[in-house]
Amino acid sequence: MAQRTGTGLKRRALLVALAAGGLAARTVQAGTLPAPGSLASALALALRRRQPLVVMVSTEGCAWCKLVRDHYLAPLRRDQGLQAVQLDLGSRVGLVDFDGAASTHDELLRRWQVQVAPTLLFFGKGGREVAPRLVGVASDFYGAYLDQRLATARRSLP
Repeated sequence: MAQRTGTGLKRRALLVALAAGGLAARTVQAGTLPAPGSLASALALALRRRQPLVVMVSTEGCAWCKLVRDHYLAPLRRDQGLQAVQLDLGSRVGLVDFDGAASTHDELLRRWQVQVAPTLLFFGKGGREVAPRLVGVASDFYGAYLDQRLATARRSLP
């Protein structure tokens, strides 16, 4: 049987801990993502920084959402300036969409036909999606899939 790398074992242990309902004591401090008041403003900021806007779809109590938010997106925001925000399925919190129209998290996610949390969407100029959505959690390869989509999204930027 092939041996796993240290990183693979750590990732697998983290996934097992999450599935069991808790995190290992050594887990880093939880990160947070802002809820945008205006997607147009969030996108404008991202584009000024030559980044796509990443929208994470989450739901309350979702352990997989916490994994994606805390261990992938929060470090990318902190270390690389990734512009990432969070919208919540079922939430009636108001926001302004890319066209300047008033909406709620849930109304907008229904329009975008998002039904699974976590889902990551990647937006560029004009509020159009510039990379394939990342739906669910693909375990050991999640970081590679995220990197691939970010590279695709960044190539689309002016």
